[in-house]
Parts: sequence; C-alpha cells; structure tokens
Amino acid sequence: MMFKEAIIAALSNNSIITAFLFVGLVTAFSYWVSNNITNGKIHGSAIAITFGLILAYIGGYISEGNKGLADISIFTGVGILGGAMFRDFAIVATAFGVDLKHLKNAGMIGAISIIFGVILSFIIGAMVALIFGYDDAVSITTIGAGAATYIVGPVTGSALSADSDVIALSVAVGLIKSILVMILTPFIAPYIKLNNAESAMIFGGLMGTTSGVAGGLAATDPELVPYGAMTATFYTGVGCLLAPSILFLIVNALTN
Repeated sequence: MMFKEAIIAALSNNSIITAFLFVGLVTAFSYWVSNNITNGKIHGSAIAITFGLILAYIGGYISEGNKGLADISIFTGVGILGGAMFRDFAIVATAFGVDLKHLKNAGMIGAISIIFGVILSFIIGAMVALIFGYDDAVSITTIGAGAATYIVGPVTGSALSADSDVIALSVAVGLIKSILVMILTPFIAPYIKLNNAESAMIFGGLMGTTSGVAGGLAATDPELVPYGAMTATFYTGVGCLLAPSILFLIVNALTN
C-alpha cells in the first residue's frame, strides 16, 4: 500500500512528465491500432483523438469535474499539455519544412480557398446552430465559427461573451469536422488529385482544421503535410479575424 501511494505521489508531483508519458503511450497504441487493425486506412491521429475524447469523458465522470482527466490528480499535467501554449506551438510547428517555391505557386487560388473555406464552414455551422434551436446572433456565430475549427469557435465565443454551453457545442462541431477530415482524406484523395504541394495547400485552405488536414495528409502522403498545414494555419487566423467581426455583424443584421 505504501509503495502504491508513493508511486501515485511521484506521478502527481511530476504531473507534466506523467502527461508526456501518458500521451506518448496513447499515441503509440493509437498508431499500433492504425497500422495493425485498420491497415493504415484510419490515421493514428484520428484514433488518438477519439481515445482522448473517451478518456476525457471517463475522467470527468469519475471525478465529477469539468476538466476531464485533468481533474484527476495524477493527470493534472494533461491540462497543461493540452492548453493553448502547446496547442499553438504544435500548429505552428507543422508548417516547418515548407518549400516557399511551392507556396508561391499556390498563389491567388490558395488565398481564395482560405476565404471560401472559412465562409462555407461558417454557413454550415450556422445551419447546425439553427437545427439545434439557437436563433440569437451570438450563438449562431459561435457555433458557425466552431465549424470552421474548434479553435475559432472558442475564440469567437469568448469575444462575443457566448454561454459556456454554446462554446462547448462549437468545440464539439469542430472536433467532429476534424475527425471526419482525418478519416476521409485518404479515401477521397485519388478523386480530387490530392497528390502535389499545390493541391495540398488548396485542400488545407478549404478544410482549415489543422489537425484534421495534417492527419489526413499524413495518411495520404506525409510529404504533403507541411503544405496543407501551412494554409490550414492561415485559415485559423482568418477565421479568428472574420467570425467575431464581419461575420457576426452579418448574422446580427439577418437575425434582427
């Protein structure tokens, strides 16, 4: 019993190291499942996110808290590891390795794909909000922004002082989109000729969810990941600028 308590104390006192170890094990298992059970058809990142959601629910249910696994003492480091600092670092890091020559070749069509992708996702998200019975401008805009990415949703919700339930729904919509992009990209890639840097940048601009695009492209062709992630990262920035400002004003004018 004393040995068990000592182990728990050591893990709790070194929570960030415990978090790295735990996430590493989940990631390794997810990629094992991907390679050996799905034969690489479902990328390990999508499986890892699914496991993460399940574990977060279990952790929140056991602890009766609102931070998932982070409410359990030995997993408090997971809250730090999954926080904004590491998230933003990971998003920026995916763009390293880009050949600027290919970035230049994407040109205007790459920029247009970002704007078009943000607006299209926002419209779909706004329709989801209406289906769920939300009819006020703040809620519609927040959920619409979440359909862009699960980062744009909370940023927009915080800027507009949306209810926590609405922000949570925006995150859920964004996560569903991310997982779908991860899973479906390898299957649709041959049909949309997603086999070069330029098409990867346009795809990243249209889809926008950095984690989804990176995971999907990694299962398609790992060399395409930096290019899709580059425009997907810009997509997130554009979404954070447009959603709480221009798009909110448009929705507000239409609902009043």
